[in-house]
Amino acid sequence: MRVVIFGATGFSGKAILEEVLAQSHQVTILVRNRAAVSLSHRNLTVMEGNVLDSTAVAAALDHCDAVIQSLGVGGKGTGKPTTFVSDATSIIIEEMGKQQISRLIAMSNVGAGDSAAFQPWFFSKIILPGFMRWLKVIIDDKNRMEADIMGSSLDWTIVRCPNITEKPAKGRCNATLDGKGLRLSVTLGDMARFMVGQLTDRSYSGKAPCISN
Repeated sequence: MRVVIFGATGFSGKAILEEVLAQSHQVTILVRNRAAVSLSHRNLTVMEGNVLDSTAVAAALDHCDAVIQSLGVGGKGTGKPTTFVSDATSIIIEEMGKQQISRLIAMSNVGAGDSAAFQPWFFSKIILPGFMRWLKVIIDDKNRMEADIMGSSLDWTIVRCPNITEKPAKGRCNATLDGKGLRLSVTLGDMARFMVGQLTDRSYSGKAPCISN
C-alpha cells in the first residue's frame, strides 16, 4: 500500500513511520526540514514542504492509497491557543477529496470529543482547565480536527491516545468506544502498531476508539 504520513518526525510519528516500513508499505512523508529525517529506506520518499501549504500537501498525496495523520505541536506546545492541527487537517481533507483518496487514520487525544465523558469530573473541570492548560488547548484543537474529519466523506478512523510512554511494547492494545477498560497510558510501540493496523482493518471505520494497555 502507498501511504502518506503527516507528522512523521514527531515523537509518535517516528514510531508510526518505522512500523509502516516494517510492514513493507511504500511511504511518503512531508517534512519542513529534510535534514530532520535520519532514517533511510528503499520504500521511503521524503518531500520537503509545509503541511499548511495545500500545494505541498497535494504533491505528497499524489497516487497514494491512504493517509496517517500524527501531527502535533511538539510535546506540551507553548500553552497558547493553537489551530495548527485542525488547520492542517482541513487542508489534508480537502486535498484528499480532490484526489479521491478515502482512507484517513488520524491521531487524537483521550479527552477529545465524546471521550471527555470517560475522564473523572474532577480532572475535566478542575485539573485540566486550572493546572493543565497546555493540554486543554491541545484538546481544543483536536476537537476542531475531529469535527472536520467526522463531517467529511472520507473513510476515517480517529485513534484517541492517552499518555504515550517509551516503555517496551506489551504486544497488546485495548481499544474501547465506551471507555470501559481504558487505562492511563499506552506504549509507543503498541500505539504505532494499532495505528498502522488501521490501514487494512476496517473494524473502526467511521469510529473513534480510545486505546491503552
